[in-house]
Amino acid sequence: MEIVNFTALHETQRAQAAQMLTDELPEGWPTLADAAEEIGDLLGDDPDALILAAVEKGEVIGWAGLLPGYGKMFELHPLVVRGDRQRQGIGTLLLREIMRAAREKGGLTLMAGSGDEDGETSLAKLDLYDDLPGHIAQFEPGTHQTAFHMKHGFKVVGVVPDVYGYGKPDIQMAIRL
Repeated sequence: MEIVNFTALHETQRAQAAQMLTDELPEGWPTLADAAEEIGDLLGDDPDALILAAVEKGEVIGWAGLLPGYGKMFELHPLVVRGDRQRQGIGTLLLREIMRAAREKGGLTLMAGSGDEDGETSLAKLDLYDDLPGHIAQFEPGTHQTAFHMKHGFKVVGVVPDVYGYGKPDIQMAIRL
């Protein structure tokens, strides 16, 4: 397996990356057209933006985007690994490379936002306006992707209640680079 800049991928590999978004993160990208549009947006003109892909035997098995934020903050968006290749260290490798790239670009903080549309975390189905700090202090990721981020040192730095419906928050995480 090798980690390559997304711009080096050919059309079939880019289609594999788009399919991965619809397969693994359908809440955000329900159709291939949505996924292709997202990839196009990520490949825009910003010189500080970057997409890295994990490629094995010519197939894209995971990829991650790095977007410039404000100040010295960057955003991890998205990080996705093909379903049959999850829990094999590919996401960890992509995250490490994204963090390295963010540091090289002068970043001090890496953010990752993650919606809990399916009620997987301890913040789901709650009135978060009632004692938000207490709920954050007791946060448990359950089966949600925030567990991956926490395993790698990310902390919950903010929560926006009801983004995806009542009791469906957006969870903001960050790590110091």
